[in-house]
Amino acid sequence: MDHFLRASLARELHARPFLRIGGSVALAHFAIYSDGDLAIHEELLRSLCRLTSLEVPAEGTTHYSARWNDEKQLKWERHTEFSTFTFVAQRHDVDYFSDLPSEHVPAEWFRGFEGKRFVAIRMELVSGDAAGAARQNVRQWIDGPVLVGSNVLGGGQAYCDWTVRPDGFSRFLVIDDGFREEQGGRLLQRLYEIETYRMMALLALPVARELGRSLDELQSALQPLMHSMDMSQGRRNDAELLVRLTHLAVRIESLAGSSGRFSASRAYEKLVLARIQELREERIEGMPTIAEFMERRFAPAMETCKTVWARHEQFAGRVARAVDLLRTRVNLAQEEDTTRLLEGMNQTARSQLRLQHAVEGLSVAAISYYVLSLTSVGFKALHTLHFPLDPELAEGLLIVPVVLLVMLTIRRSKGRHALRKSAMHPGENTTKPARTLG
Repeated sequence: MDHFLRASLARELHARPFLRIGGSVALAHFAIYSDGDLAIHEELLRSLCRLTSLEVPAEGTTHYSARWNDEKQLKWERHTEFSTFTFVAQRHDVDYFSDLPSEHVPAEWFRGFEGKRFVAIRMELVSGDAAGAARQNVRQWIDGPVLVGSNVLGGGQAYCDWTVRPDGFSRFLVIDDGFREEQGGRLLQRLYEIETYRMMALLALPVARELGRSLDELQSALQPLMHSMDMSQGRRNDAELLVRLTHLAVRIESLAGSSGRFSASRAYEKLVLARIQELREERIEGMPTIAEFMERRFAPAMETCKTVWARHEQFAGRVARAVDLLRTRVNLAQEEDTTRLLEGMNQTARSQLRLQHAVEGLSVAAISYYVLSLTSVGFKALHTLHFPLDPELAEGLLIVPVVLLVMLTIRRSKGRHALRKSAMHPGENTTKPARTLG
């Protein structure tokens, strides 16, 4: 009875559950990005499961959770462009950031995503009696140039410095001051999603810089073309300018392949801002909040990407308008040439018609002359036979009838020729040339 998509779409609401965490934990989060090898994501997951004796997921899985024991768990998610591996282990001491929750994973597996690790984060969630001491010694573990922190979710604090340390990880320290059930797992997930989506959004920044340089070059090429277009008076120059402008438009269009990257960047930026808003931050005196830090450091990069892409679209529109204007001018010049050609053809046709009329007149005169000459010979022969007939008088009286008869014969012959032509070409309008010439 149900549509075949109903079950899968309904499960989508529960496809990516939050981490279930209780007490203090250490967390390691990796984001794997490979532009040219999409199969690496599932291959890494299957390899991890085989090496650590976890159940191998079904084909086409997009999210996966498993536990090695009560204290170690794995969460894997497949996104459109990247995948994430999150390892969580219970913490029973206060030696924070000393050991990774993924230490039981063979080094062979980590070599599998060499060159593809895009995000690496270490997090410590401190709860219970150790929370107070950790709060007083944040700088012991988070010692970057800028300490960012805030009260979050109304029951704890989150600290970070957004610095990649020599071991390749950035650090977050989260203090649990009374989180409700599952709030700790949600907070950790939101924090590493902020960093992951931020990095994915910034993928558009080097593209924007390269695109900006290309637009500078194209801009310098367009200015002299526009000046030449304004000063050009010759049709030959217009055709040459149109070719050059069209080539420039092709180069602009070739840069439009970056549109997908910029669209993805805007989507990731919205996710970052949404995750920050979900933290419900409150200021800790003396340090910027995550939202303020992102506003100063992340927002300008995103504005650069937006500005460069808007500039590309505006420039493409300018070139397209220039091509349309020049093509219109070339078309008008071609229409003027065509009009002059048609006028020349009409004049030629009129001359031919006048010549034809003159030839017809001469034909009538010549035929009439020969007919009258023949009749004159006949009349003279009859006069020699003593017929009572004056040859010269008879010839003079026949001039008008003979001329009229010849004219009538020629017109009838032309009429029959026109009828045969229309019968052979029934779709051709034989009167159209006459109207045009007239």
